[in-house]
Amino acid sequence: MLSLLKDKRLYLGIVILIVSGVVTLVALDRVIMPAYTNYNAGVTVPDITKMHIDEAKTQLVSLGLRYEVLDQRSNENYPPDYILDQSPEAHFQVKPNRKVYLTVNASATPTVVVPKLVDMSLRNAEIQLRNFGLEVGNISYTSSRHRNSVLNQSIPAGTTVRRGSAVNLVVSDGLGMNKVKVPDIVGMRLAEAQRELRSAGLSMGAIRFERTDQIEPNHILSIHPSDADSLFEGERLDLTVSELVTTREEEESGVIIIDSTNVEPPSDTPPDTLDNDSGEN
Repeated sequence: MLSLLKDKRLYLGIVILIVSGVVTLVALDRVIMPAYTNYNAGVTVPDITKMHIDEAKTQLVSLGLRYEVLDQRSNENYPPDYILDQSPEAHFQVKPNRKVYLTVNASATPTVVVPKLVDMSLRNAEIQLRNFGLEVGNISYTSSRHRNSVLNQSIPAGTTVRRGSAVNLVVSDGLGMNKVKVPDIVGMRLAEAQRELRSAGLSMGAIRFERTDQIEPNHILSIHPSDADSLFEGERLDLTVSELVTTREEEESGVIIIDSTNVEPPSDTPPDTLDNDSGEN
């Protein structure tokens, strides 16, 4: 064992292994991996918008880039088959063989069928229009009880139109065109008052609770506006509702007053004295 440790060839072999490992690591870091990942190699994406698609393809391939037509749109300001948009954008640094996505001006205007939007909520109608490739046009409001419900659309459902066309909407503002009588709900229980308001075509607004011991809990104490005999359909009434008062036992303090008329006379009082006193009175 000692002779082996004194052998110079052992130490030479260890040094060779260490140097080989270092050289391998340096080669991987500086040569092999950069070549594999195209490190420090980049391509500047050219500006191919407003260019015919055939010319754009030729330019991309010459730079070592790929392409794919992602979408087609209709734009009257450009001839058919011209590039309207690209991703990545022009002058962006990418690696070789990167795919560039193209939006091309359609040679034929794409069309879609307008969906039925009436009776939908405004939000759902907007989502439907976007899903069909249409635009939300002007939104106008008119009196109707169902708030934010679409009442009319400028292009009837089932109509074939150009993709990107705008559809105008008429939406309910939640108020009816007619006035209704305000029901007398003061003194009613809250649930009963809610039913009365719905039957009258009115809505319940804010509820404020007020502590009182004059009326049972959950009864209507007052309404706002209190002086309105009639309101438009769908308008709101604010309610003040009774709330239970927390009772506490009163502490006995101070002088205790006893009604003498209910107290029997002490047993040691002579009867004659009581008779005399009552006779004098």
